[in-house]
Amino acid sequence: MKTILGYLRPHAPRVAVGVTVKFTAALLELLLPLLLAHIIDECVPTQDLPCVFRAGGLMLVMAFGAAFCNITANRMAAWVSMDMTRQLRRDLYQRTLLLSQAQLDQFSVSSIVSRLTNDTYNVHQMFDKIQRGGIRAPMLVLGGLALTFFQAPPLALVQLAVCSATFFAIWLVTRQGIPRYTRAQEAVDTVVRILRENAAGVRVVKALACQERERERFTAASRASKEAEAAAGSIMAAANPLSDFLLNLGLVLVVLVGALLVNRGWMSSGQIVAFLSYFTIIQTATLGLAKLFVKYSKGVASARRIEEILLTPEDQRVRPAEEPDLHGPELGMRNASFSYLGVEKDLDGASFTLNKGETLGILGPTGAGKTTLVSLLLRLYDADGGVVWAGGRDVSTLSREQLRGRFGVVFQNEALLNDSVYENISFLRNLPREAVIAAAKTAQAWEFIENLPDGLDAQLDIRGANLSGGQRQRLLIARALAARPGILILDSADSALDYRTAATLHAALHRDFPDVTLVVISERVASLRDASHILVLEDGVISAQGTHEELLQSCGRYRRMAELQMGGAL
Repeated sequence: MKTILGYLRPHAPRVAVGVTVKFTAALLELLLPLLLAHIIDECVPTQDLPCVFRAGGLMLVMAFGAAFCNITANRMAAWVSMDMTRQLRRDLYQRTLLLSQAQLDQFSVSSIVSRLTNDTYNVHQMFDKIQRGGIRAPMLVLGGLALTFFQAPPLALVQLAVCSATFFAIWLVTRQGIPRYTRAQEAVDTVVRILRENAAGVRVVKALACQERERERFTAASRASKEAEAAAGSIMAAANPLSDFLLNLGLVLVVLVGALLVNRGWMSSGQIVAFLSYFTIIQTATLGLAKLFVKYSKGVASARRIEEILLTPEDQRVRPAEEPDLHGPELGMRNASFSYLGVEKDLDGASFTLNKGETLGILGPTGAGKTTLVSLLLRLYDADGGVVWAGGRDVSTLSREQLRGRFGVVFQNEALLNDSVYENISFLRNLPREAVIAAAKTAQAWEFIENLPDGLDAQLDIRGANLSGGQRQRLLIARALAARPGILILDSADSALDYRTAATLHAALHRDFPDVTLVVISERVASLRDASHILVLEDGVISAQGTHEELLQSCGRYRRMAELQMGGAL
């Protein structure tokens, strides 16, 4: 909670003013019963109407003053909570962007979405309610107890005992509620994950007629979330009944003891009326605190989940280069190994080198480690062992900006924005339209872009739903080319293109980007045959490497694939 509380420090002056205003309102409310007692004991017995009007008018002014102060303080609390939550959400989002891929895998995207939305909302509600009721209610309770001690210590002791028992009961309930709300938020993560999966794969779900199965998955996750929320709610629901019972019990005791004191002449009628008014004020404030602790339990559980991300240490630090004058190849690996789960190696002993301007082809079955190898080049993950080079240097000696700025990448599954074609290619980089058009022409995308109603300004649906698969892939390739990267990685980027378009694309790349170092992952031998160097991956191991002609002679698997795909045109 210390990290989250730090977001209140910049707003300390406004919080202090709000506390002062709330204190003023509470003080005015506490003075009202005293004036009422004065009217009953002093003005009514003497039938002094001017005294009644003066005291009543003062009570009216104080009531309006208390209402005005409460409204003002509540508005200030809302402003502080909104500003604090906006800053918290922004920092959480920025920290999320800096998480390594391994850390993202650890938290999961669905959990991060839940923390950015639901958890920040719970923290907002907690701080808002604490500023509104968490200051006023204790003031009313403590102030009411102090004033009642001056009037009737025996009754005040009864009231103090009831309040102490009530707060102890609320503390016990809250202690049990916080861990249950944490589990409830984790259940929400599962619901968000299933929603994301179904939103992204809605076409596959429909094509395979899996709607009923996915509906059952979502129903089961929703039921688990409901049960977790109900378990937490059932614990917290005990707070109000317990408070009501204890406070009503206290009210009965106060009335009995007060009646005896009045009967013996130890208290006046006005004092007992004032005392009952204070008891009502304290009772209302205590019930408000019970409700506040529900928000507090949710807020603390959510704050801890948010702090897990904010306090996650950076795990990909830039290591100083031991030999700054010794440059490695433009791209390469030496005995690089990696495992996602730390059990079985997904890439084992990978070694290759590639000079600037050359093309690397990567071929292999699904799960062979092709994308893993590219992820290590981009330092999305750190290799467990060995060395990885990019741009002539060990990737661990390059900052994130230095490393990623060298690359243009097209992954298998990338999203298009619900924005114009230009913005999807420029991708928030404010690139000149001429550069965007040139990249689109190289990517073979210009032929369909210029036929769109608004050309580059045509609007795309979410994930490019109003485009074909091949058109989406060509836009993604144009995005990678638009900033003219030094190293271009195409991960199955031609899978949705016909052979003629794919061939034209590769020819255009060599023509328009002759100095770019190209990495092509493909299942098509035709897309790799002109590569300077080809890797054949099997089960995370480079089983063969060389040029197209060399692999035809030395690698049976490569030759079989070439014969199946290309027939006699080897």
